[in-house]
Amino acid sequence: MLAETLELFATVPFWVAVLRIATPLILGTLGVLLCERAGVLNLGIEGIMVAGAFAGWLTVYQGGGLWLGVVVAAAVGALFGLLHGFLTVTLALSQHVTGLGITLFASSLASYAYRVSFPKVSSPPTIEPFADMAWLPLPVLNAQTPLTLLALLLVPVIGYVLYRTPLGLALRMVGENPAAAEGQGLSVARVRIGAIMAGSALMGVAGAFLTLAAFNAFYFNMVNGRGWVCVALVVFASWRPGKALLGALLFGLFDALQLRLQQSGAGVFGMSVPYQVYLMLPYLFSIAALVLVARRAAYPQALMKPYRKGER
Repeated sequence: MLAETLELFATVPFWVAVLRIATPLILGTLGVLLCERAGVLNLGIEGIMVAGAFAGWLTVYQGGGLWLGVVVAAAVGALFGLLHGFLTVTLALSQHVTGLGITLFASSLASYAYRVSFPKVSSPPTIEPFADMAWLPLPVLNAQTPLTLLALLLVPVIGYVLYRTPLGLALRMVGENPAAAEGQGLSVARVRIGAIMAGSALMGVAGAFLTLAAFNAFYFNMVNGRGWVCVALVVFASWRPGKALLGALLFGLFDALQLRLQQSGAGVFGMSVPYQVYLMLPYLFSIAALVLVARRAAYPQALMKPYRKGER
């Protein structure tokens, strides 16, 4: 019934699920935002998240600490970002093709490494994941892991860096007018590659959240398109960290809603529908929201435009 559907919004577990689902999207979207603010599209996010998920989990499985797993996932992401930057910034290759190639390469490499590391297992080995922050006095946040708190804190931090520091000004300048940035003595290539590496590191951490917090094992296809959602959320957010947080929470709300509706059997506003409709709901609502704001989005003027030193 409609009342049962609306009652979901008044329950704490529902909002716990919303924030948990949104966490990897927050991290991934911030990563894409950094890359695109510098003028580079990074479609390698899906593969980088897979590689980060596997690298972080394997580190912990081999005896490393959970935070070491996060650091390793970030480092793996940064390495793939360095590769993406070399191909797209230094060699000025197609950002679309390079990004898709990195997604295929990173995903396949993670799959190969898993098969080599565990050739005879029938089910994925497990680890002890991050525990909830029960010591916090907030009723929704205390049911989350430290990685969720990290994701939330990164939103204002990245916003401050982008709009209140010389580093952020340089990053935005190379994404808007690289020739002017070069005229100010900045190295466009260095700034762009640095931004790609930092953004890709966040993508790796987003993947690590899935294996170190949301679940306790590595599964194939566990990223399940979240990287592509992050790319769309950046457009929805108009390349602003605060709106990126809002977009991630909005998608998390839609996804948590369809999960609760399936579990409760309440239907969509009282109507019984096939389960495939539930799976479609978060994507349909997200597409609708994206359409409403995309036409007014002010994208970086040099986005996807290669730049060679000395060119005007």
